[in-house]
Amino acid sequence: MNIIVCIKEVADPEAPADEFKLDPDKNILVSSPKVLKVVNPFDEQAVEAALRIRDKREAKVTILSLGLGIDRVVAKKPLHMGADELILLEDEAFADGDSWSTAYALASAIRKIGDYDLVLCGRQSADSNAGQIGPGIAEFLGLPSVGIARKIEIIDGKAKVERVTTNGYEIVDVVLPALITVSNELGPARYPSIQNIRKSEKIQPIIWKRPDLGLDPSAVGGQGRRLKLLKLFQPVFEATCEMVEGETPEEAGENLALRLRGEKIL
Repeated sequence: MNIIVCIKEVADPEAPADEFKLDPDKNILVSSPKVLKVVNPFDEQAVEAALRIRDKREAKVTILSLGLGIDRVVAKKPLHMGADELILLEDEAFADGDSWSTAYALASAIRKIGDYDLVLCGRQSADSNAGQIGPGIAEFLGLPSVGIARKIEIIDGKAKVERVTTNGYEIVDVVLPALITVSNELGPARYPSIQNIRKSEKIQPIIWKRPDLGLDPSAVGGQGRRLKLLKLFQPVFEATCEMVEGETPEEAGENLALRLRGEKIL
C-alpha cells in the first residue's frame, strides 16, 4: 500500500501573539525571527494516521511538501517519526500561491508519483485555517474525499473513516484510492525515535521544480491565483463595564434589574 501525506511548514502557532505583525501594504502576516518553523500540527496528525495504518499492514509513506526555502529539519520530522520518503516542490514559480494554485501543484506532483492508494492531509493549516487544500487536491485528481477524520482503518480495499461531526462522529466507507483530511481528534502524534532519526539521515529529499511537473507558469504560484485578498486586519474587540450601585445590596439589585429592563435584556 502506498500512502502520500501532504505537509506544510508554518510559523509555530504556539508562539506569543506579539511576535506576529500585519503588513497592511502586502496583506501578509509576518513573524519575527524568534518564531520557529514547525510542521503544521494538523498535517502532523495526518502523518500519524499514515503511520498507524502502516503499523498494521505493509505500506510506504511518502511525504510531500511545497514551499520556498523549506527548513530541512522541519521537513524531515515526518521521516524522524517513521515515514519513508520526502518529496519537496521548491521553485520560485510556486511563490505567493493561493489554495487553488497550491492544490493544483500538489495534485500534479501526486499524479507524477502515480502509484498511490491513499492521500492524507491535515484538516486545515494553522496559519490560514482555510481547509481548502485537501478538497482541492481531491477535485483535481477526481478522488472521493472524506474530511475531519479521527480514525482510519483499511479493510478490503476501502477506508473505514470515523469523521468528526458537531455532535459526535459518523462512520463513512470510501473506496480507495481516496483523499482524507485528518483532525486533531485522532490523538497525539508519536515522538521521533532515535532509530528513525538515524535512518532518516541517509534519506535525501527529492526536489521537483515546476518543469519537472510539466506545469504552465500561469497555473501555479502568484500567476495562478484565483483568490484576491482585499484586506487583512486584526479585529478590534472593545468592552465597557458599568457598575450599578445602591445604598444596600437590595437597592443595588433593584437598580440592576431596572437597568436591564431599560436595555430590554429582561
